[in-house]
Amino acid sequence: MNPFSKVRTFYKETVSELAKASWPSFEELRGSTVVVIIGVAILGLFISVADFSLSNWVEYVTQLLRKS
Repeated sequence: MNPFSKVRTFYKETVSELAKASWPSFEELRGSTVVVIIGVAILGLFISVADFSLSNWVEYVTQLLRKS
């Protein structure tokens, strides 16, 4: 079997499987996108605050240890 017929078979099977899939409506897609964007923003804010807090805490402890 030549490689091009394998690629053609793969492509036909892929298109066939994609036709069977249920795709979300525009409203569902928009709602999911908003949820993801809000989740990423909240997670980014949490990571930023945690990083800032831990950085300051480590710097504070390091200064205390240097003084003694």
